[in-house]
Amino acid sequence: MNAADTAWIMTATALVLMMTLPGLALFYGGLVRAKNVISVFMQCFSIAAVASVLWILVGYSLAFDGSGAVIGGLGKALLWGVGPDSLFGSVPEAAFVLFQMTFAIITPALIIGAFVERIQFNFVVAFAALWGLLVYAPVVHWIWGGGFLASWLHTIDFAGGLVVHETAGLSALVVAFFLGKRRGFPSKLIPPHSPVLTAVGAGLLWVGWFGFNGGSQLAADGGAANAMLVTHASAAMAVIAWVALDVLRFGKATLIGAVTGMVAGLATITPAAGVAGMPGALMLGLLSGIICNFACGWVKGWMKIDDSLDVFAVHGIGGMLGALLAPLVGAVFFGGQGIGEASFFGQVLSILIVGAYTLIITVPLVLGLRAVFGLRVDDEAEDQGLDLASHGEANA
Repeated sequence: MNAADTAWIMTATALVLMMTLPGLALFYGGLVRAKNVISVFMQCFSIAAVASVLWILVGYSLAFDGSGAVIGGLGKALLWGVGPDSLFGSVPEAAFVLFQMTFAIITPALIIGAFVERIQFNFVVAFAALWGLLVYAPVVHWIWGGGFLASWLHTIDFAGGLVVHETAGLSALVVAFFLGKRRGFPSKLIPPHSPVLTAVGAGLLWVGWFGFNGGSQLAADGGAANAMLVTHASAAMAVIAWVALDVLRFGKATLIGAVTGMVAGLATITPAAGVAGMPGALMLGLLSGIICNFACGWVKGWMKIDDSLDVFAVHGIGGMLGALLAPLVGAVFFGGQGIGEASFFGQVLSILIVGAYTLIITVPLVLGLRAVFGLRVDDEAEDQGLDLASHGEANA
Protein backbone atom coordinates (compact mmCIF):
# COMPACT_ATOMS: atom_id res chain seq x y z
CA MET A 1 0.00 0.00 0.00
CA ASN A 2 1.17 3.51 -0.87
CA ALA A 3 -0.03 6.05 1.68
CA ALA A 4 0.03 9.00 -0.72
CA ASP A 5 -1.94 7.12 -3.37
CA THR A 6 -4.44 5.98 -0.77
CA ALA A 7 -4.95 9.47 0.62
CA TRP A 8 -5.50 10.86 -2.87
CA ILE A 9 -8.03 8.18 -3.86
CA MET A 10 -9.99 8.71 -0.66
CA THR A 11 -10.03 12.46 -1.35
CA ALA A 12 -11.02 11.91 -4.98
CA THR A 13 -13.84 9.64 -3.83
CA ALA A 14 -15.32 12.41 -1.72
CA LEU A 15 -15.01 14.84 -4.63
CA VAL A 16 -16.85 12.50 -7.02
CA LEU A 17 -19.65 11.83 -4.53
CA MET A 18 -19.97 15.60 -4.15
CA MET A 19 -20.57 15.81 -7.89
CA THR A 20 -23.90 14.02 -7.43
CA LEU A 21 -24.75 15.13 -3.90
CA PRO A 22 -25.23 18.03 -4.00
CA GLY A 23 -23.58 19.10 -7.29
CA LEU A 24 -25.78 17.44 -9.90
CA ALA A 25 -28.89 17.85 -7.75
CA LEU A 26 -28.30 21.61 -7.59
CA PHE A 27 -27.35 21.84 -11.26
CA TYR A 28 -30.50 20.06 -12.44
CA GLY A 29 -32.65 21.53 -9.68
CA GLY A 30 -32.00 25.07 -10.83
CA LEU A 31 -32.89 24.22 -14.43
CA VAL A 32 -36.40 22.94 -13.70
CA ARG A 33 -39.44 24.91 -12.56
CA ALA A 34 -39.72 25.62 -8.85
CA LYS A 35 -42.54 23.10 -8.41
CA ASN A 36 -40.21 20.24 -9.44
CA VAL A 37 -37.00 20.98 -7.52
CA ILE A 38 -37.67 18.53 -4.67
CA SER A 39 -38.38 15.76 -7.17
CA VAL A 40 -34.94 16.23 -8.74
CA PHE A 41 -33.21 16.10 -5.36
CA MET A 42 -35.26 13.05 -4.36
CA GLN A 43 -34.28 11.25 -7.56
CA CYS A 44 -30.59 12.02 -7.01
CA PHE A 45 -30.61 10.87 -3.38
CA SER A 46 -32.62 7.74 -4.18
CA ILE A 47 -30.32 6.74 -7.04
CA ALA A 48 -27.30 7.30 -4.81
CA ALA A 49 -28.71 4.96 -2.18
CA VAL A 50 -29.91 2.23 -4.55
CA ALA A 51 -26.76 2.28 -6.71
CA SER A 52 -24.55 2.06 -3.61
CA VAL A 53 -26.28 -1.00 -2.19
CA LEU A 54 -26.37 -2.79 -5.55
CA TRP A 55 -22.69 -1.99 -6.12
CA ILE A 56 -21.91 -3.69 -2.80
CA LEU A 57 -24.16 -6.68 -3.46
CA VAL A 58 -23.12 -7.59 -7.01
CA GLY A 59 -22.18 -4.56 -9.09
CA TYR A 60 -18.52 -4.35 -8.11
CA SER A 61 -18.08 -8.08 -8.57
CA LEU A 62 -19.68 -8.06 -12.04
CA ALA A 63 -17.46 -5.18 -13.08
CA PHE A 64 -14.09 -6.14 -11.59
CA ASP A 65 -14.05 -9.79 -10.53
CA GLY A 66 -12.40 -12.36 -12.75
CA SER A 67 -10.96 -12.16 -16.24
CA GLY A 68 -13.99 -12.88 -18.41
CA ALA A 69 -14.16 -11.11 -21.76
CA VAL A 70 -17.80 -10.02 -21.37
CA ILE A 71 -18.71 -9.90 -17.67
CA GLY A 72 -17.06 -10.40 -14.31
CA GLY A 73 -17.87 -13.12 -11.85
CA LEU A 74 -19.61 -13.24 -8.49
CA GLY A 75 -16.53 -14.02 -6.43
CA LYS A 76 -16.68 -10.60 -4.78
CA ALA A 77 -20.44 -10.37 -4.33
CA LEU A 78 -21.23 -8.66 -1.03
CA LEU A 79 -17.56 -7.56 -1.26
CA TRP A 80 -16.45 -11.01 -0.17
CA GLY A 81 -12.73 -10.94 0.54
CA VAL A 82 -12.48 -7.15 0.44
CA GLY A 83 -10.96 -6.25 3.79
CA PRO A 84 -8.48 -3.82 5.32
CA ASP A 85 -5.50 -5.79 4.01
CA SER A 86 -6.63 -6.46 0.43
CA LEU A 87 -5.11 -4.21 -2.21
CA PHE A 88 -6.00 -2.97 -5.68
CA GLY A 89 -2.69 -1.83 -7.08
CA SER A 90 -1.14 0.42 -4.49
CA VAL A 91 -4.36 1.34 -2.66
CA PRO A 92 -6.67 -0.61 -0.33
CA GLU A 93 -9.30 -2.40 -2.36
CA ALA A 94 -11.95 -0.88 -0.09
CA ALA A 95 -10.89 2.56 -1.28
CA PHE A 96 -11.06 1.43 -4.91
CA VAL A 97 -14.52 -0.08 -4.36
CA LEU A 98 -15.76 3.18 -2.89
CA PHE A 99 -14.17 5.29 -5.61
CA GLN A 100 -15.79 3.21 -8.33
CA MET A 101 -19.08 3.27 -6.42
CA THR A 102 -19.26 7.03 -6.84
CA PHE A 103 -19.07 6.51 -10.61
CA ALA A 104 -21.85 3.93 -10.41
CA ILE A 105 -23.91 6.58 -8.61
CA ILE A 106 -23.41 9.55 -10.91
CA THR A 107 -23.83 7.67 -14.19
CA PRO A 108 -27.54 6.79 -13.82
CA ALA A 109 -28.07 10.10 -12.01
CA LEU A 110 -26.99 11.95 -15.15
CA ILE A 111 -29.96 10.43 -17.00
CA ILE A 112 -32.35 12.32 -14.69
CA GLY A 113 -31.89 15.43 -16.82
CA ALA A 114 -33.75 13.85 -19.73
CA PHE A 115 -36.99 13.16 -17.91
CA VAL A 116 -37.43 15.89 -15.30
CA GLU A 117 -40.87 17.27 -14.46
CA ARG A 118 -43.00 14.45 -15.89
CA ILE A 119 -41.85 10.96 -14.84
CA GLN A 120 -43.11 8.38 -12.36
CA PHE A 121 -40.82 8.14 -9.33
CA ASN A 122 -41.15 4.34 -9.07
CA PHE A 123 -39.97 4.03 -12.66
CA VAL A 124 -36.89 6.16 -11.92
CA VAL A 125 -35.76 3.98 -9.03
CA ALA A 126 -36.41 0.67 -10.80
CA PHE A 127 -34.77 1.87 -14.01
CA ALA A 128 -31.65 3.11 -12.22
CA ALA A 129 -31.27 -0.17 -10.35
CA LEU A 130 -31.64 -2.48 -13.36
CA TRP A 131 -29.77 -0.19 -15.75
CA GLY A 132 -26.79 -0.09 -13.40
CA LEU A 133 -26.58 -3.89 -13.41
CA LEU A 134 -27.47 -4.57 -17.05
CA VAL A 135 -25.75 -1.69 -18.83
CA TYR A 136 -23.26 0.06 -16.60
CA ALA A 137 -21.54 -2.89 -14.88
CA PRO A 138 -20.88 -4.86 -18.10
CA VAL A 139 -19.48 -1.83 -19.92
CA VAL A 140 -17.22 -1.09 -16.94
CA HIS A 141 -15.91 -4.64 -17.16
CA TRP A 142 -15.27 -4.39 -20.90
CA ILE A 143 -13.12 -1.27 -20.55
CA TRP A 144 -11.82 -1.01 -16.97
CA GLY A 145 -12.20 -4.57 -15.69
CA GLY A 146 -10.03 -6.37 -18.24
CA GLY A 147 -12.82 -7.22 -20.69
CA PHE A 148 -12.66 -7.50 -24.45
CA LEU A 149 -12.58 -3.80 -25.35
CA ALA A 150 -9.53 -3.29 -23.17
CA SER A 151 -7.71 -6.48 -24.16
CA TRP A 152 -8.64 -6.67 -27.85
CA LEU A 153 -9.08 -3.05 -28.96
CA HIS A 154 -6.99 -1.31 -26.27
CA THR A 155 -9.78 1.21 -25.87
CA ILE A 156 -8.83 4.60 -24.45
CA ASP A 157 -11.41 5.71 -21.90
CA PHE A 158 -9.47 7.13 -19.01
CA ALA A 159 -12.34 8.24 -16.77
CA GLY A 160 -15.60 7.44 -18.50
CA GLY A 161 -16.30 9.08 -21.85
CA LEU A 162 -17.81 5.79 -22.98
CA VAL A 163 -18.45 4.04 -19.66
CA VAL A 164 -20.23 7.03 -18.13
CA HIS A 165 -21.15 9.68 -20.67
CA GLU A 166 -22.00 7.69 -23.79
CA THR A 167 -24.09 5.14 -21.91
CA ALA A 168 -25.94 7.79 -19.90
CA GLY A 169 -26.42 10.08 -22.89
CA LEU A 170 -27.88 7.42 -25.18
CA SER A 171 -30.09 6.00 -22.44
CA ALA A 172 -31.35 9.48 -21.65
CA LEU A 173 -32.35 9.88 -25.29
CA VAL A 174 -34.25 6.59 -25.20
CA VAL A 175 -36.18 7.46 -22.03
CA ALA A 176 -37.01 10.96 -23.34
CA PHE A 177 -38.26 9.47 -26.62
CA PHE A 178 -40.69 7.06 -24.97
CA LEU A 179 -41.68 9.54 -22.26
CA GLY A 180 -42.70 12.29 -24.65
CA LYS A 181 -42.43 16.05 -24.44
CA ARG A 182 -43.25 18.22 -21.46
CA ARG A 183 -46.65 19.87 -21.77
CA GLY A 184 -46.27 23.01 -23.82
CA PHE A 185 -42.87 22.06 -25.25
CA PRO A 186 -41.56 23.45 -27.58
CA SER A 187 -44.14 26.16 -28.29
CA LYS A 188 -44.17 27.33 -24.67
CA LEU A 189 -40.90 28.60 -23.23
CA ILE A 190 -39.97 26.68 -20.07
CA PRO A 191 -37.22 28.74 -18.42
CA PRO A 192 -35.12 27.53 -15.48
CA HIS A 193 -36.38 28.82 -12.18
CA SER A 194 -32.92 29.54 -10.72
CA PRO A 195 -29.83 29.98 -12.91
CA VAL A 196 -27.94 30.86 -9.72
CA LEU A 197 -28.76 27.47 -8.16
CA THR A 198 -27.57 25.83 -11.36
CA ALA A 199 -24.33 27.80 -11.28
CA VAL A 200 -23.66 26.69 -7.69
CA GLY A 201 -24.13 23.08 -8.77
CA ALA A 202 -21.91 23.68 -11.79
CA GLY A 203 -19.14 24.99 -9.56
CA LEU A 204 -19.30 21.84 -7.47
CA LEU A 205 -19.19 19.73 -10.62
CA TRP A 206 -16.12 21.58 -11.91
CA VAL A 207 -14.26 21.09 -8.63
CA GLY A 208 -15.48 17.52 -8.26
CA TRP A 209 -14.25 16.66 -11.75
CA PHE A 210 -10.68 16.96 -10.46
CA GLY A 211 -11.44 13.84 -8.43
CA PHE A 212 -13.33 12.24 -11.31
CA ASN A 213 -10.44 12.53 -13.77
CA GLY A 214 -7.45 12.97 -11.48
CA GLY A 215 -8.53 10.11 -9.26
CA SER A 216 -8.79 7.77 -12.23
CA GLN A 217 -5.00 7.71 -12.36
CA LEU A 218 -5.27 5.70 -9.09
CA ALA A 219 -2.04 7.27 -7.91
CA ALA A 220 -0.80 10.56 -6.49
CA ASP A 221 1.69 11.25 -9.27
CA GLY A 222 2.41 13.38 -12.31
CA GLY A 223 -0.22 11.58 -14.36
CA ALA A 224 -2.92 12.62 -11.92
CA ALA A 225 -1.65 16.20 -11.90
CA ASN A 226 -1.65 16.33 -15.70
CA ALA A 227 -5.16 14.86 -15.85
CA MET A 228 -6.38 17.61 -13.53
CA LEU A 229 -4.61 20.30 -15.55
CA VAL A 230 -5.99 19.26 -18.94
CA THR A 231 -9.43 18.80 -17.37
CA HIS A 232 -9.46 22.38 -16.18
CA ALA A 233 -8.10 23.74 -19.46
CA SER A 234 -10.75 21.94 -21.52
CA ALA A 235 -13.56 23.22 -19.31
CA ALA A 236 -12.29 26.80 -19.48
CA MET A 237 -11.93 26.75 -23.25
CA ALA A 238 -15.39 25.22 -23.64
CA VAL A 239 -16.94 28.03 -21.58
CA ILE A 240 -15.31 30.61 -23.84
CA ALA A 241 -16.38 28.79 -27.02
CA TRP A 242 -19.98 28.25 -25.87
CA VAL A 243 -20.50 31.83 -24.69
CA ALA A 244 -18.88 33.30 -27.81
CA LEU A 245 -21.11 31.17 -30.03
CA ASP A 246 -24.20 32.20 -28.07
CA VAL A 247 -23.29 35.87 -28.53
CA LEU A 248 -22.83 35.35 -32.27
CA ARG A 249 -26.07 33.39 -32.64
CA PHE A 250 -28.39 35.09 -30.15
CA GLY A 251 -26.69 38.33 -29.16
CA LYS A 252 -26.42 37.53 -25.44
CA ALA A 253 -24.02 35.76 -23.10
CA THR A 254 -25.99 33.72 -20.57
CA LEU A 255 -25.00 32.10 -17.30
CA ILE A 256 -26.81 28.90 -18.30
CA GLY A 257 -24.81 28.83 -21.52
CA ALA A 258 -21.54 29.28 -19.66
CA VAL A 259 -22.14 26.45 -17.21
CA THR A 260 -23.47 24.14 -19.91
CA GLY A 261 -20.34 24.78 -21.93
CA MET A 262 -18.27 23.96 -18.86
CA VAL A 263 -19.95 20.57 -18.49
CA ALA A 264 -19.47 19.87 -22.20
CA GLY A 265 -15.75 20.59 -21.91
CA LEU A 266 -15.43 18.38 -18.85
CA ALA A 267 -17.31 15.48 -20.41
CA THR A 268 -15.28 15.69 -23.60
CA ILE A 269 -11.84 15.65 -21.95
CA THR A 270 -12.83 12.81 -19.61
CA PRO A 271 -11.93 9.84 -21.86
CA ALA A 272 -8.68 11.49 -22.98
CA ALA A 273 -7.52 13.04 -19.70
CA GLY A 274 -4.90 10.34 -19.19
CA VAL A 275 -3.24 10.85 -22.56
CA ALA A 276 -3.90 14.44 -23.67
CA GLY A 277 -1.44 17.28 -23.51
CA MET A 278 -2.30 20.97 -23.44
CA PRO A 279 -2.83 21.41 -27.21
CA GLY A 280 -5.29 18.51 -27.18
CA ALA A 281 -7.10 19.76 -24.08
CA LEU A 282 -7.67 23.19 -25.57
CA MET A 283 -8.79 21.70 -28.88
CA LEU A 284 -11.28 19.37 -27.17
CA GLY A 285 -12.64 22.25 -25.12
CA LEU A 286 -13.07 24.39 -28.23
CA LEU A 287 -14.76 21.64 -30.23
CA SER A 288 -17.06 20.62 -27.40
CA GLY A 289 -18.19 24.21 -26.86
CA ILE A 290 -19.21 24.43 -30.51
CA ILE A 291 -20.43 20.92 -31.37
CA CYS A 292 -22.40 20.29 -28.17
CA ASN A 293 -23.96 23.74 -28.46
CA PHE A 294 -25.37 22.94 -31.89
CA ALA A 295 -26.28 19.41 -30.75
CA CYS A 296 -28.68 20.83 -28.15
CA GLY A 297 -30.74 22.42 -30.90
CA TRP A 298 -30.39 19.39 -33.13
CA VAL A 299 -31.88 16.99 -30.57
CA LYS A 300 -34.82 19.20 -29.66
CA GLY A 301 -35.35 20.78 -33.06
CA TRP A 302 -34.54 18.23 -35.74
CA MET A 303 -35.06 15.03 -33.71
CA LYS A 304 -37.93 16.65 -31.76
CA ILE A 305 -37.01 14.77 -28.58
CA ASP A 306 -37.46 16.67 -25.33
CA ASP A 307 -34.20 15.66 -23.67
CA SER A 308 -35.05 18.38 -21.20
CA LEU A 309 -31.62 19.25 -19.79
CA ASP A 310 -29.57 18.17 -22.83
CA VAL A 311 -28.05 15.01 -21.40
CA PHE A 312 -27.36 13.43 -24.80
CA ALA A 313 -26.19 16.61 -26.51
CA VAL A 314 -23.74 17.49 -23.73
CA HIS A 315 -22.72 14.21 -22.10
CA GLY A 316 -23.37 11.73 -24.89
CA ILE A 317 -21.94 13.78 -27.75
CA GLY A 318 -19.14 15.14 -25.56
CA GLY A 319 -18.07 11.72 -24.29
CA MET A 320 -18.06 10.18 -27.76
CA LEU A 321 -16.22 13.16 -29.24
CA GLY A 322 -13.47 12.91 -26.62
CA ALA A 323 -13.15 9.16 -27.09
CA LEU A 324 -13.03 9.52 -30.88
CA LEU A 325 -10.25 12.11 -30.77
CA ALA A 326 -8.27 10.52 -27.93
CA PRO A 327 -5.73 8.92 -30.31
CA LEU A 328 -5.06 12.34 -31.83
CA VAL A 329 -4.82 14.40 -28.65
CA GLY A 330 -2.80 11.62 -27.00
CA ALA A 331 -0.28 11.37 -29.82
CA VAL A 332 3.22 12.51 -28.93
CA PHE A 333 3.42 14.75 -32.00
CA PHE A 334 0.33 16.59 -30.67
CA GLY A 335 1.83 17.09 -27.24
CA GLY A 336 0.18 14.03 -25.72
CA GLN A 337 1.50 11.25 -23.52
CA GLY A 338 1.37 8.49 -26.16
CA ILE A 339 -1.43 6.03 -26.91
CA GLY A 340 0.31 2.64 -26.81
CA GLU A 341 -1.53 0.04 -28.87
CA ALA A 342 -4.73 2.06 -29.18
CA SER A 343 -5.93 3.21 -32.59
CA PHE A 344 -8.52 5.44 -34.20
CA PHE A 345 -10.24 2.36 -35.65
CA GLY A 346 -10.38 0.77 -32.20
CA GLN A 347 -11.94 3.90 -30.75
CA VAL A 348 -14.60 4.05 -33.45
CA LEU A 349 -15.43 0.37 -32.98
CA SER A 350 -15.58 0.81 -29.20
CA ILE A 351 -17.99 3.73 -29.53
CA LEU A 352 -20.23 1.70 -31.84
CA ILE A 353 -20.17 -1.40 -29.63
CA VAL A 354 -20.93 0.49 -26.43
CA GLY A 355 -23.64 2.52 -28.17
CA ALA A 356 -25.32 -0.50 -29.74
CA TYR A 357 -25.28 -2.47 -26.50
CA THR A 358 -26.67 0.47 -24.55
CA LEU A 359 -29.59 0.86 -26.95
CA ILE A 360 -30.27 -2.87 -27.20
CA ILE A 361 -30.62 -3.17 -23.42
CA THR A 362 -32.19 0.20 -22.63
CA VAL A 363 -35.10 0.08 -25.09
CA PRO A 364 -36.68 -3.17 -23.77
CA LEU A 365 -35.84 -2.14 -20.22
CA VAL A 366 -37.83 1.07 -20.60
CA LEU A 367 -40.73 -0.72 -22.27
CA GLY A 368 -40.81 -3.46 -19.65
CA LEU A 369 -40.73 -1.09 -16.70
CA ARG A 370 -43.34 1.10 -18.34
CA ALA A 371 -45.67 -1.90 -18.43
CA VAL A 372 -45.06 -2.59 -14.73
CA PHE A 373 -44.84 0.86 -13.13
CA GLY A 374 -46.07 3.26 -15.76
CA LEU A 375 -43.76 5.89 -17.19
CA ARG A 376 -45.35 9.30 -17.13
CA VAL A 377 -47.42 11.06 -14.50
CA ASP A 378 -50.89 12.24 -15.48
CA ASP A 379 -51.60 15.77 -16.70
CA GLU A 380 -52.90 16.92 -13.32
CA ALA A 381 -49.72 15.83 -11.54
CA GLU A 382 -47.57 17.45 -14.19
CA ASP A 383 -49.45 20.74 -13.84
CA GLN A 384 -49.31 20.58 -10.05
CA GLY A 385 -45.62 19.72 -10.04
CA LEU A 386 -43.91 16.53 -8.96
CA ASP A 387 -42.87 17.97 -5.60
CA LEU A 388 -46.43 17.81 -4.34
CA ALA A 389 -47.86 15.17 -6.65
CA SER A 390 -45.15 12.55 -6.12
CA HIS A 391 -43.59 13.47 -2.77
CA GLY A 392 -46.16 15.55 -0.87
CA GLU A 393 -43.66 18.31 -0.18
CA ALA A 394 -43.35 21.91 -1.31
CA ASN A 395 -40.29 24.05 -1.93
CA ALA A 396 -41.37 27.06 0.12
